[in-house]
Amino acid sequence: MTADEQAEVVVIGSGIGGMTAARMLAEFGGRRVLMLEQHYTPGGLTHEFTRQGRYHFGTGVHYLTAGPGPMLDYLADGRLQYHRLPHDYDRLHFPGFDFAIPASEDEFRARLKARFPQEAAGIDRFFATARKAARGMTARNLVASTLLRAALMPVVERLYPDTFRTIREVVARHVRDPALRAILSARWGLFGPPPATSAFGGHANVAIQAFMQGATHPVGGARELGRAIMDGLERFGVVLRPRQRVQGIIVEKVRAVGVAVEDRATGRRYTVRAPCIVSAIGARNTARLLPPAQAERWERALAPLPKEVATLLLFLGLDHSPAAFGLDGANHWFMPDIDDDAGIARPLGEGILFVSFSSLNNPAARAHTIEVMQFVDPGVFRAWSRTEQGARPNAYAALKAAVTARLIERLDARWPGIKASIAFAELATPLTFVTYQNSVDGAFYGLATSPARLRSSIARCRTDLRGLYMSGQDAWGPGIEAALWGGIMAANAALGFRETGRMWRAIRSARAVPDPAAPWRGYMRVSRVEAMTPTIRRIRFEPLDGGVLPFRFLAGQYVTLDLPVAGDTIARSYSISSAPGERGYFEIAVKQEEHGLGSKVLHRELAVGEALRLCAPFGTFTLDAAGEAEAERLLLIAGGVGITPIMSMLAALAERGDTRPITLLASFRSESDILFAAEIDAARTRLPGLEARIVLTAPDAAWRGERGRIDAATLRPYVSGATRAHLCGPPAMMQAMIAALHACGLPRQATRTEAFVSSRTRATRAERAQAIAMAAAAAGITTFRITTSDGIGFDCRPGQTVLAAANAAQVPFSQSCGEGACGSCQARVLAGPFVTLGQALFSEEEVAAGHVLACQTLPQGDLAIARPGA
Repeated sequence: MTADEQAEVVVIGSGIGGMTAARMLAEFGGRRVLMLEQHYTPGGLTHEFTRQGRYHFGTGVHYLTAGPGPMLDYLADGRLQYHRLPHDYDRLHFPGFDFAIPASEDEFRARLKARFPQEAAGIDRFFATARKAARGMTARNLVASTLLRAALMPVVERLYPDTFRTIREVVARHVRDPALRAILSARWGLFGPPPATSAFGGHANVAIQAFMQGATHPVGGARELGRAIMDGLERFGVVLRPRQRVQGIIVEKVRAVGVAVEDRATGRRYTVRAPCIVSAIGARNTARLLPPAQAERWERALAPLPKEVATLLLFLGLDHSPAAFGLDGANHWFMPDIDDDAGIARPLGEGILFVSFSSLNNPAARAHTIEVMQFVDPGVFRAWSRTEQGARPNAYAALKAAVTARLIERLDARWPGIKASIAFAELATPLTFVTYQNSVDGAFYGLATSPARLRSSIARCRTDLRGLYMSGQDAWGPGIEAALWGGIMAANAALGFRETGRMWRAIRSARAVPDPAAPWRGYMRVSRVEAMTPTIRRIRFEPLDGGVLPFRFLAGQYVTLDLPVAGDTIARSYSISSAPGERGYFEIAVKQEEHGLGSKVLHRELAVGEALRLCAPFGTFTLDAAGEAEAERLLLIAGGVGITPIMSMLAALAERGDTRPITLLASFRSESDILFAAEIDAARTRLPGLEARIVLTAPDAAWRGERGRIDAATLRPYVSGATRAHLCGPPAMMQAMIAALHACGLPRQATRTEAFVSSRTRATRAERAQAIAMAAAAAGITTFRITTSDGIGFDCRPGQTVLAAANAAQVPFSQSCGEGACGSCQARVLAGPFVTLGQALFSEEEVAAGHVLACQTLPQGDLAIARPGA
């Protein structure tokens, strides 16, 4: 076979199983991994989508076990945060009675015995059987992954016979009361088919044992799970390509040696040769990719297995919180029959429902949602299986509308008034899952967890083809956490002995700890919002669960917030104003910009109690008070909201008890615009060497303080003897101050500056980038060449910044924020045409000499540059 590309590992599918296998093979095997995803968004069922710019819906993650295993934490590099569901996390509704499932096996048993005292002995026997059957399920999965499967599997079945029986068989053997049987058999929808078909081992493992310590939901939604894991994949060099449909697995004799691929974006077809192929798309889909001889063997093995159950999934957006109807975040199960095997056969809209309230369990949710799932036979929709999304017959749309209406009626009957609060509704059918997940008949749990599946040779990570491994749900079991273990077992089978040893030692280690040198990423809660002036707000952030801040910062550093805008997020950076010694919270001050998308969110939409995602700390505009000697004068200059990082510096100096001469020169427009007046007065008391002068540029007649602008005459008395000046303010002021300080004798390197780029600047940069790209395309130019003064050359795509091009070419370049805030990426253009923004960090003389920020500079032709420190 002549291959277009070569790889060491190809992973088909980017769900949890695929991502886990890719991470293990790259990290512990050092393999070059290529992951191919047919959808345009990677992450499998960790994917979320947005409607009406505010409703965020998960597609497969509704809740996880309490304190998900260390492996999930490991994959996410310790970055995931979890919100705990109520103690009664699942609530069952049968005809004539309800029952709540608590996060405690002892309490669960006690509630059952209180309701069914005559069945007490049978209840105890049932739970003992469930514990043993769950162990049997793990033993089955481990043995199925070994080369000795055929010999060992009969031993496992003899040791754990109930694992391989149906739910109905086991429950009926232990208890007699039909209502009690219904409770013990319920919630099979967490993993597969109804009680007459489901293997009790799967039920014991998931529905009975897994949640006995409670349930959780990822803060930020399911997408945080995928995002954190994908960041780890990038760190280990895994290449992920979306919109790539694998057309076939190439087999030579008895070995898989590559894949044939179609790029769905361009239509290009190509092949990739690799000695290791991991399929994370399920056994049935994998069989379809094999050559006829191998596919026939797989199909014969799959034929005896029962067909899978699929779902309808109704996504609802609400005008206000479900808490108004007495809901608290618990999941609700609606069983219209005491017999679940009868309930699954009911018509669309009338059957068994699972209802979850993800927004109540996600502190970062800004609009409320409900997700309603009905378990259905996918055969009902097979008549439309050959039709395309958006071009299906009217009968299909009519059916969806009728089912949607009926499901909403059932919710409203349980919680009167909820129908009137629904502002958005969209129904996904099994065909939707076929389109987006490529699951067979829309059954997203993979192979049905039946006794036949547990005995089958097809549901395991090792296959009958060398070099081909199965990952995900069909390699271990259904659900997010089981799919993860499918990925681990696929890697275990593919790695060498020493490599697997390292992997298992890592898995057995303690919970992952984020790299202390890396910025912290996660969610924090807004605990206070204060109007400082008509246009400036002070916002306080605290950890979600209280306690201490998860990161430390230096005075003068900043945080980057991910702010929700029109269904997406934008990143905006804001200086920290609070003291580095304060460990319970941090604060920022935000000015409302006329065209600022970020400031609009923070001023008009943000409320106390909301959670926002952030990264921190960043920036080199710092003053490490604890690490400095008290020596010569320190000069702090601020204009308007630029005083924010300066206040953190004063607080740090006060915490230290600094006695050196310190001068603060702060400029504001009017008296009503003065910021931190009380804090400045307090600093005067705590810092004996502080002289603070406030100057107004446009005061009213009643102002008795200083007027005018800070200029060279103002600065001159303080520059003599000063070792350093920190400067932050509007661009025009900063440019003037840099020149004035230099004219007064302060060396340029002693002036530290910071100026965040406004949204208008970002928009201007985007417009200029587009214009440059269009002009280059019209001239037939595809790249510019950038050459550094130390002899490194790299290409730059027209419309790309110098810094982005350097990063793409892996050319080392000092950087921090990437948006013109920190000044870390200073460079000097020696020759060539360019446009740039962010020049407030330089004096007019420096601008004339070609000093630029690489993150704000767009080449218009070939450039010669000098990198700092190169």
